[in-house]
Amino acid sequence: MTMRERVDAFLNHLMVEKDFSGNTTAAYQNDLTQLSDFVTAHKNSGQSIETWDVVDRAMLSEYIVHLRNDRGYAPTTVARKVAALKSFFAFLLEEGIVKADPTEEISAPKVGRSLPKPISPEAVTLLLQEPAKRNTPEAKRDQAMLELLYATGMRVSELVSLNMPDVCLQSGQGQVRCLGKGRKERIVPIHEQALEIMQQYVEDSRPDLLRQNANEQALFLNRRGERLTRQGFWLILKNYAKAANIQVDITPHTLRHSFATHMLQGGAPLRNVQELLGHANISTTQVYTQLTTDYVRGEYDKAHPRAS
Repeated sequence: MTMRERVDAFLNHLMVEKDFSGNTTAAYQNDLTQLSDFVTAHKNSGQSIETWDVVDRAMLSEYIVHLRNDRGYAPTTVARKVAALKSFFAFLLEEGIVKADPTEEISAPKVGRSLPKPISPEAVTLLLQEPAKRNTPEAKRDQAMLELLYATGMRVSELVSLNMPDVCLQSGQGQVRCLGKGRKERIVPIHEQALEIMQQYVEDSRPDLLRQNANEQALFLNRRGERLTRQGFWLILKNYAKAANIQVDITPHTLRHSFATHMLQGGAPLRNVQELLGHANISTTQVYTQLTTDYVRGEYDKAHPRAS
């Protein structure tokens, strides 16, 4: 096998045996393609490198310096790429392709966990009001998507993967079935306001977008009647944030962060928020408690007569 074919075999191993998502596997593919390009361009005793067993610790250390200094990647990005190459060489060792793991004594840059960046409830309201100003099938779809994201805290990849049978729009029983990381299923309730907007989209606007694709099961459709993509949603969100004159950067994950933070600020138990978000470990959800602690402190300083 060529070096690229070894990478392909590893990626297939991640998807088939480790049940990695397509997005995670694509990230590994990008990282390892970059590594492969660097290694094959490297000369070892004047000879081109064509097999992974020739790659040693010194070469990988040089690669990490290249990522940091020449490419200017942030420590978090370098750490992710180092984690990818460590996993790859562990696979090669297990498969008997290399006799020793050259990454064994290589450590990733230490990075602190960055806090999520939610927006305020007021900013969320402004964002959700933007598509309501327009009366087109696309705008009704956009309003339903934004409302559903903020009502449930689901990931954008989960949102665009939804099919019609995944949502129950019956009043008083609204809920959505999400397939999260590792295809772990969870059921998340939908509050009545979001449910009403979802019903309007499904009954009135989705049929206009469906066009001739009568068999399409995707919940959210583009103008061609096909499943909307994550990239398509990102552009939609960016345009509405600009129209709402929201000054902070908003990413597709912003409404998920905002959902978690606002739920905790409203008094929801941490364990419940963990279940709604689909976090495997509660430590991941605990990151949001720092944000709520800062919020409570701010409210305290504003309210207490002797705090200012």
